[in-house]
Amino acid sequence: MTARSRTRLERVRASVGIACLALQQIQDDVAADGVGQEELAAILRELIEDTDPPGGLIPALAQLVTVAARRAEHVQPDRCGDASHYLHDSAALLTDNAGARLLWAARNLDPQGDPA
Repeated sequence: MTARSRTRLERVRASVGIACLALQQIQDDVAADGVGQEELAAILRELIEDTDPPGGLIPALAQLVTVAARRAEHVQPDRCGDASHYLHDSAALLTDNAGARLLWAARNLDPQGDPA
């Protein structure tokens, strides 16, 4: 592994650590006493909705996985897209499954909170 690769991997590790801390804070907020169904629905919507560019957490994660799939297509051209296929599928599952289910849960908790 080159020095540049090590530096890149160190940045990724640091970023994942920061993201994990942020997600832990959200988890603590979700679990806090006094969180009602409307507030829980609003928190869930924040994870998926495009309210603040570049969008919610799930779309951003799906975009990251899609970029990784495109890179895999270039670094593994002789493997018929083995890795990229799994990565594209993962991105689709994030947006189509996880994202949709978060919205359905939010609607179930607070149907009045749906944006028009």
